[in-house]
Amino acid sequence: MKKVAFYTLGCKLNFSETSTISRQFEEKGFLKVDFQENPDIFIINTCSVTENADKKCKKIVREAKKISPNSFIAIIGCYAQLKPREISEISGVDAVLGAAEKFRLIELLDDFAVAQETKVLASEIQEATAFNNAYSINDRTRTFLKVQDGCNYGCAFCTIPLARGKSRSNTIQSVLESAREIAATDVKEIVLTGVNIGDFGIVDGKRNERFADLVYALDEVEGIDRLRISSIEPNLLTNEIISFVARSKRFVPHFHVPLQSGSNTILRKMGRRYLRELYVDRVTKIKTLMPHACIGVDVIVGFPGETDELFLETYNFLNELDISYLHVFTYSERANTRAAEMEEVVPMKKRNERSKMLRILSEKKRRNFYNENLGKDFTVLFEEDVADGKIHGFTENYIRVAAKFDPMLVNELKKVALDQINDAGNVEVREPEMVYEKH
Repeated sequence: MKKVAFYTLGCKLNFSETSTISRQFEEKGFLKVDFQENPDIFIINTCSVTENADKKCKKIVREAKKISPNSFIAIIGCYAQLKPREISEISGVDAVLGAAEKFRLIELLDDFAVAQETKVLASEIQEATAFNNAYSINDRTRTFLKVQDGCNYGCAFCTIPLARGKSRSNTIQSVLESAREIAATDVKEIVLTGVNIGDFGIVDGKRNERFADLVYALDEVEGIDRLRISSIEPNLLTNEIISFVARSKRFVPHFHVPLQSGSNTILRKMGRRYLRELYVDRVTKIKTLMPHACIGVDVIVGFPGETDELFLETYNFLNELDISYLHVFTYSERANTRAAEMEEVVPMKKRNERSKMLRILSEKKRRNFYNENLGKDFTVLFEEDVADGKIHGFTENYIRVAAKFDPMLVNELKKVALDQINDAGNVEVREPEMVYEKH
């Protein structure tokens, strides 16, 4: 029985796909092991969005070879689709598989025998037209359920359409089947994930269904306590969806809505499909219906043409907006994108300074959001996340909570009273009567 280990870089979507591919291996008689357990095979799922993708890939390959010098190493994921030849030249890599090939790993690589030549199996991205169902199981307390893949948008900074292809989706019926399978495993929370999940419903190039209808259908699935929408574009987050989440049985009041810039000038240069006025409208709608809702924001600093004045537009816009936290990305050039050819390049030192400013703002926003909710009761899903005698988990509105460790709390939903913010920035629950009841 050959031993196989997996390593995942990047997003929730990558985690869902790695988990599904690992189950394929187990079904074929392979033994899934941890990275350090001397595997015969390493599967490394890469990302192209994170900075220094090449350095990270090389480092993981190097570490894998230290652990198991005679192992077979296969690289999959977005970076593998974008730079297959470059990856094939990394010492120790035995195979590189692109977007259309990664779910056929076992079939295409067969015996996983180390050969002199690196196998490169990466079709042109136009060949990646099939939707491969995927979800994570046994990896975390919550499950990432892939409902959509690819993107038809052409943002100037983004390589995702080049790495994952055109927008395509699962069907509502198939998603519901996966949700019921997940429910049978005692998972309490499902996070819906994809590249552009608001664009759900395209099958074979034609729109057959709507994301709103998927949300309605999932809300009726028995056995799942929580459903969480991952990142959704502001122009696709409709009033219909917001209003439904506000009265939903299972969807939680947490939205992650990419902004990228608070300057309309930069939004137009980026090729985004909205202006900041629409973003304000989305935030206002959410907070009117769900004052306790958590709103996360993606923002990019240092995009070409972002002057000091335009950056301050973004900073002031975010400072005044009723949001809960930021994911800050420092712009970095990506080959074959429009932005890489643009003039008015922002010096890296300035990009880093702006990034630091927004990260400080994010901490301020998060603390304010936590403070607003102190003294209130929420339901926490406790995870296998224990440190310094404390167990951690998240409320429905994504507040990270710390409580005195009790093994009975793992993977349990408990109603708690939020008491105070501790030195680590997490919210402590009221003691001694921390747990009132099961949800």
